[in-house]
Amino acid sequence: MPYRDVVSATAAIGALSRRGKHRDAVALFSQVLADGVPPNNFTFGTVLRSATALRDLRVGAQLHACVAKFGLCSNVFVGSALVDHYAKMGAMREAQGALGDTHEPNVVSYTGLINGFLKNGMFEDALRLFRCMPERNVVSWNAMIGGCSQAGLNEEAVRLFLVMCRQGVRPTESTFPCVLTSVANAGALGVGRSVHASAIKHFGRLDVYVGNSLVSCYARCGSLEDSVLVFRKMEQKNVVSWNALICGYARNGRGEEALGAYEKMRAMGMKADNVTLLGLLFACNHAGLVDEGYSLFKTAQVEQPGILKPDHYACVVDLLSRAKRFDDAKRFLEDLPFEPGIGFWKAMIGGCQIHWNKDLAESVARRIQALDPKDTSSYILLSNVYSAAGSWQSVSMIRRQIKEMGLKRITGCSWIEVQDKAHVFFNGDHRHPQNDEIYMMLEVCLNTDEDDEHCLV
Repeated sequence: MPYRDVVSATAAIGALSRRGKHRDAVALFSQVLADGVPPNNFTFGTVLRSATALRDLRVGAQLHACVAKFGLCSNVFVGSALVDHYAKMGAMREAQGALGDTHEPNVVSYTGLINGFLKNGMFEDALRLFRCMPERNVVSWNAMIGGCSQAGLNEEAVRLFLVMCRQGVRPTESTFPCVLTSVANAGALGVGRSVHASAIKHFGRLDVYVGNSLVSCYARCGSLEDSVLVFRKMEQKNVVSWNALICGYARNGRGEEALGAYEKMRAMGMKADNVTLLGLLFACNHAGLVDEGYSLFKTAQVEQPGILKPDHYACVVDLLSRAKRFDDAKRFLEDLPFEPGIGFWKAMIGGCQIHWNKDLAESVARRIQALDPKDTSSYILLSNVYSAAGSWQSVSMIRRQIKEMGLKRITGCSWIEVQDKAHVFFNGDHRHPQNDEIYMMLEVCLNTDEDDEHCLV
């Protein structure tokens, strides 16, 4: 049916787009052009959403050409839609060009490009654009905080949240889960409590999403009591809430409590999902509850096979290996419904390290190295097994291999929180601003005789 005016044509394209019929929406746009109906800014904004949903950069480029033909590149509504399309497609040069063509771009235009930078790992570009925005709203702040959190830039995410609050921007309930994730990653319990207080100050009663984030944050920061308290005070609970509690118990080595929480969850009529099962297996693994963990897995195989992922199978291998049940672990690997990847063999070699099973460790390490010759962790794990078994010549040989192959070991670290700031230390680290005082105190402690009073009274 030919459309006589742009309003009815745009409405029809929008209806198709909302119903998920994006190819039909694009086809109708082409028909409207063929009928000689000139599209307006709303028409382009609508059809560009369909091009984005189709993940079709070619269609987007063709629409961009039409926009230029009709002289709408400078229109802020169309410009924002083009920026959003290109940014979501990962075409950042085109997205920047679209923003440059837009006359007086607004906060939506800038936020779309910032999201694109963050999604494509271009953090410095995102931060530079964010700082030069003529105005910012809570959406743009949330985009930056969430992007930093997802990129593992935890301190930056928390810093941005604090700056946002100081500038009088009221956070939304979407702000807090991102901030709390970063706080949990940094293990900054004091900062977590401050963020919790801020959430109560702004909202009074916390919704289920903020509550879930707090349960997880406190558990990951080592304050299981606070985690359980928040969970108990939550008026609404969903599967994610129970998962946060179960995984919190698991992370803190409380296997029996994790199983107890699962029983209560089932009594509430809620079904486990893949995260629930993974948390339970992890809890059983670290609490030595081998039979309970294996039973949970076998039950899931019968009752909920759809929730099983490779991670669950790897967890069972780890569970059996840690319990010194290597024959069971090998049989389990042989019966897998798919080809086991490196993670499965690493789980096995971890058990070998605990129980000093040198022969099996060598066999498993050869499998890992065949799958990925440059995987450093397999060499490190094997070196640890040799070390535990007192085979120092083999340890030297492995270390020489690592050096000759130019492999880099991921350095472990520890941290301590002092006055709401997390201080991170690596092996042989000399970068801390109080480096001299720290090493001086360490020297005093190491040189203190056993009969002397402890240096830290």
